[in-house]
Formats: sequence, structure tokens, C-alpha cells
Amino acid sequence: MAIKFGGEFEVARSPEEVYGFLTDPYKFGPLLPDFQSLTVQDARHFTVRLNVGISYIKGPADVKMELAQADQPTRAQYKGQGSVAGGNVSLTAAFDLTGAGAGTKVAWDGEAQIFGRLASVAGGLLEPLGKKNVQKLIDALQAALK
Repeated sequence: MAIKFGGEFEVARSPEEVYGFLTDPYKFGPLLPDFQSLTVQDARHFTVRLNVGISYIKGPADVKMELAQADQPTRAQYKGQGSVAGGNVSLTAAFDLTGAGAGTKVAWDGEAQIFGRLASVAGGLLEPLGKKNVQKLIDALQAALK
């Protein structure tokens, strides 16, 4: 099951500041919905522990993240893989930054692929839940970048 998402927003910070925030796992990681902990391996790799699930299939998930594309100060793309209660998830998230007046326009898109029992049991509930959690992340990003 694939869930696609995307949108854009503007903030008053420069593209360099926004890029620096997005590529710092210590700033970006804790904004993820249901964040529990963060372990940084190096400048491009980190693992986040999230509390995920739906209905009776719940539990912690360790998602290994990689900053797969880092074009300062215009683009940051993450790829992630993790095991969640009853399945696996593969995800991508990209942020394209352009100057907008005195600030920055952030265009974002991504996709989450969910495999296993979680996808078959939760079915139609995953997409609305996924989009709600992505919106929580975007709202948190906007608030942090003000």
C-alpha cells in the first residue's frame, strides 16, 4: 500500500537556515509524530524510534533514515526503512527550497509504502492516518521555522 503526500509553505527564514534545520537530525527528528528517541550514526544516517500503529496493532518502530540527497541550500531528500508492528515501511520525503521575498518557499513531497499484516488489517485507515501524521510534521516544521 502506497501513500503519497505533498504541498508547500513559506517561512520568513533564508533558504540556508531552512536547509540547515531540515538536514540536522537533532532538530528535524523530534518533530516526527509520535517521536520517542533518536540515534545518530553520522552526518547522513540516523535512526528514529516512533510509536506507530492503529487499533490493536501498535508498538515502537525503529526507522533508519538516510539523507539521500543534500544539495545545499536547495534540496534535501530523506529515504527511510523500518519495521513496524505487523509490517514494514519504506518512505521518502523531499524538500525543495527557493527564495521567496525575504523568506523561503518549501515545496515538499513524499511517499510511504507499507507492507505486511498492518497493510492488510488496517487497509483504508492507513491513508487518512498517514496524511494526518504528515500534516502534524509539516505544522511542527512551520512552527519551528518561524
